[in-house]
Amino acid sequence: MTSKVWFITGTSRGFGRIWAEAALKRGDKVAATSRKFADVADLKERFGDAVLPLELDVTDADQVRQAVQQAHAHFGRLDVVLNNAGYTLVGTVEEANEADVRALFDTNYFGQLRVIQAALPFLRQQGSGHILGVSSSLGIAAMPLIGFYCTTKWAVEALHESLAQEVKDFGIKVTLLEPGAYATDFGSPTSLKITPGLDAYANLRKRVSGRLSSAERGDPEATAEAILKVVDAEQPPLRFIFGNTSLPMARATYADRLATWEAWEDVSNAAQGEPKKKKIASF
Repeated sequence: MTSKVWFITGTSRGFGRIWAEAALKRGDKVAATSRKFADVADLKERFGDAVLPLELDVTDADQVRQAVQQAHAHFGRLDVVLNNAGYTLVGTVEEANEADVRALFDTNYFGQLRVIQAALPFLRQQGSGHILGVSSSLGIAAMPLIGFYCTTKWAVEALHESLAQEVKDFGIKVTLLEPGAYATDFGSPTSLKITPGLDAYANLRKRVSGRLSSAERGDPEATAEAILKVVDAEQPPLRFIFGNTSLPMARATYADRLATWEAWEDVSNAAQGEPKKKKIASF
């Protein structure tokens, strides 16, 4: 099998580091990016010329373009573009301020968009490539207190679902990665921001915190083999779940949604009104 060239954001730790190492250990090449160069420099020491460590803040559009161009120029192609960088904002809808929400979207959503837009011209030109975006099981069903994080992931889901239809004819594949709860340091101070809390939500915070702290967490190292199978697949899935807890949740979530839509079907149908012909603008 021909080795692949990866461009991965957020490779300093967690999934990004695990997946970068999995690719390198089997002989692939990786442009490993992080906000701080020192956090990825060790990969160069361990894997030599197979690694191109790059400093990259995905909120900086110019830096994103330069990093993608540098990776392509260095390796001659890009086969796998994996958007992993992101963090969590903890707070209810009422508590969070707009600036914090915008900053979250700037990283979690626009960061992925910037990398995709920078990489697409190269992927279209070579007629191949695989774009993978890290979403979450929370991109399927939202939770309280981390609703803004969930919102970014729902936006990421829609972005990639549309993208997959747009780039299929160019030979480019698209996959959303939807991890459940894993024992990474994603809940560490470097990966989350907590809004000042209102007393009115104290009981909710306590309940949700207890639920999260008692949740069964998967072994992040166990995802390495799965990610390689996904990128090696001739027809990879648009959505791929990591772990055994998310699919049961998804089944229950969609069953509940369908039941609600069906219960209101008569009202929905009546809201259609009488058929009318209207000229649709051409795009």
